[in-house]
Amino acid sequence: MKGGGTGVKDVRDLDSVVTKTGAAIGVLISIEEPTKPMREWAANTGSYTSLFNGQKYPRLQLRTVEQLMAGVAIERPSGNVAVDETFKKAPKARGQAAAHPELEL
Repeated sequence: MKGGGTGVKDVRDLDSVVTKTGAAIGVLISIEEPTKPMREWAANTGSYTSLFNGQKYPRLQLRTVEQLMAGVAIERPSGNVAVDETFKKAPKARGQAAAHPELEL
């Protein structure tokens, strides 16, 4: 999420991170409406085809807080999250239980 002063640089940075991490989809959420160069860059990054349902989704998506509050969704496969490859499970924290035995279940 980006607060203010967003520009095409932010979309390029997101594109770079999505590519570097091998993510399926990236979303830039901002307060301000995206500029024309921002929309063009996002549109030119192509799409992602879901292994779950075979549908295509924009690889980079730009949303404003106002859009999200109005119900404009992030385009991604819906259904069984267990097989939704657009979600990446966070790595398990290591060493926390040893340092804090009270956290053990």
